[in-house]
Amino acid sequence: MSDYEHGSMDIVDQEKTYHSFLKLGKWTTYICIGVVVFLAIVGT
Repeated sequence: MSDYEHGSMDIVDQEKTYHSFLKLGKWTTYICIGVVVFLAIVGT
């Protein structure tokens, strides 16, 4: 059998990637909302 022990893996890089992905999603949402609001105000 393997010597692997559940929970012993270093996941620092995965956590950084996950947080960066969440930040990207948050800013994408803000930009989309900003574009929609801009078009609602300026559009005819």
